[in-house]
Amino acid sequence: MPKQLVFFGRPVPRIPPRRISLLLAGISIFAVFTLIVTLPSAIPTGPSLSKFTDHKFSIPKFKGGSGWSSVFNPFRQPSHPPPRQKNDTHGELSWFSDWKWLSIPFSSSITLDENRSLLPPQVDRPPIYCYYDTSIDKDEDDKDAESAILLTWRRAWWAQGFKPIILSSAEAMKNPMYEEFQRIPMADSLKTDMRRWLAWENMGGGLLAQYLLFPMGAQNDSLLSYLRRGEYPALTRWKDLGDGLFAGPKAEITAVIKLAMGSSEAKTAKDVLTAIPADVEQNPFKEDAKPEALAFYDARTIGAKYGKVGDEIESHRAKGIKSLNQLVNAHLHVTWQNQFPDGIAVLKPYPEHTTTMISHALALARRLAQCSESPLPASCPPNLSSCSPCVAKHPARVATPPYYRDTPTLYTIGTVPHPYTIQTLKHMRDRLDVRWIRRDSQRDAWLTKVTQELLGTGVPAAPRVLRFKEAVAGEFATARALWVSAEKPVPADIDWRFGFAVPRAGGLATGKSATPVPGPERRPAAPDADPLDGPAATADDLRREVPLLDRARRVGATKDRRERALRDAVEAWNLADTEAWRFARAFLARAHVERANWEAEEEKYAGGAGSEKGRRSGWGRWLDSVAGDE
Repeated sequence: MPKQLVFFGRPVPRIPPRRISLLLAGISIFAVFTLIVTLPSAIPTGPSLSKFTDHKFSIPKFKGGSGWSSVFNPFRQPSHPPPRQKNDTHGELSWFSDWKWLSIPFSSSITLDENRSLLPPQVDRPPIYCYYDTSIDKDEDDKDAESAILLTWRRAWWAQGFKPIILSSAEAMKNPMYEEFQRIPMADSLKTDMRRWLAWENMGGGLLAQYLLFPMGAQNDSLLSYLRRGEYPALTRWKDLGDGLFAGPKAEITAVIKLAMGSSEAKTAKDVLTAIPADVEQNPFKEDAKPEALAFYDARTIGAKYGKVGDEIESHRAKGIKSLNQLVNAHLHVTWQNQFPDGIAVLKPYPEHTTTMISHALALARRLAQCSESPLPASCPPNLSSCSPCVAKHPARVATPPYYRDTPTLYTIGTVPHPYTIQTLKHMRDRLDVRWIRRDSQRDAWLTKVTQELLGTGVPAAPRVLRFKEAVAGEFATARALWVSAEKPVPADIDWRFGFAVPRAGGLATGKSATPVPGPERRPAAPDADPLDGPAATADDLRREVPLLDRARRVGATKDRRERALRDAVEAWNLADTEAWRFARAFLARAHVERANWEAEEEKYAGGAGSEKGRRSGWGRWLDSVAGDE
């Protein structure tokens, strides 16, 4: 029998269990309501703004916590996206350049825009000048030959991170000292060289090179890295380069010009160096050691090492210059090949289903492994005492590994697919649906596979994204890898990214920079299967890949609401793959915009590429139009 409770001698009536539940529920509601009402009064308010305005408003302060906690805080105050930057769009792509690019895995955390990628700040290119006198009367063949080698010069220096600019007598005549220079009697050769120095001084100093001086070395070479910094405190020349390269500030250049104009040897001197008086108190030049990463094809070098080309120049100048241009381009290509003795790796994750997806990248790799046309195929660049010449019978090895390997002696070409594309090909499905995406598909399949050997299998998506971004845009990364989109062909201006005219598919280089885009009927053949690279695709899978890839590309460009919604669902379920795809495309597009703007600016001073004025003057020939590159 239950015990009877007594309160002040009176029995307490029993409360049924149902009433106890209602009582407890009421107490709970009262406690929560009391907490909500009384808690704000216990939190100190922020500083009052009454002294500035009639409205009272407190700015909330959040102590502690990280940036990530504020990002995922659902009650955080909405913020404005970062301001737009100059030249930050190209077609449907947009980007924002910031130093935080390698600390934030997902760009939208900073840009507040899913379609705007966070890229590293763009490094300023220091200008390097060369002088080409267009006032000298030459026949059309000579102009064409010299314009071709000027294009090779610009392309080589651009690929090394410089901004090559061709000067003429127009810049020399703008120099305040030009009028005084005209009154001084000089030898013709010295006059030409003096115009070169006057044009350089008018530009404010920096780097002045002959158009037969080419960078032939690794991008991380110490001299090239120093020159890219753009700081030249003293007027410097280099041993055994003669007048091939100078670097210095404007004040010291002005002093050298005045010394040459006041020299008693002006009537007989051939150039500024020989015109400087020998009894000058202090040598105006600082001479550095012979550079290992610069090749100078002056008359002395050509005669000593490349006699066949030298004889052609003597007998028929235009033909000889064309041969020299072929030789220089071949040497630039050989220098690049020698930097990667392990060959070229074309990434092929899920090898049994991605043969068609990487076909354009594989075609480029095979072109890079070919030998460029050369009048002296077994020769080496003049700055290298020994090299491994390109032999057509033994081209560089092209492999198709499924994983990215961070190896300095291996060049990597990666094909980055949209997550819709890789999910379609990986599972050989012509139709995707949300239920299958959430229950059966592997999240971030491409990025996980590509970085598996580098990072292992237990690493989450965020570190993988950061490691991928470093491989795409890190320091010197562009010299060791190229990442292209699976939905678009390889960019047509690929020659400017390597610094030489890449041989055409199935043949030798022609010197042209336009790359034909393979259509469905001209797709490259599948590579020979290497057991080390994974299983080979079956004939049936190869036939199915083509329509599946074409469908994935159509879905990417469609405006159908249902297809777009499904594509957005795939992106939301594969955030890391989507981030990698957008980052690689934006980084490639920004490089294209940079060169397009530079070419448009230079065209103003070249009389217009292809214009009637340019054809009459010889200007505009060394420009390489970027129209249709993307």
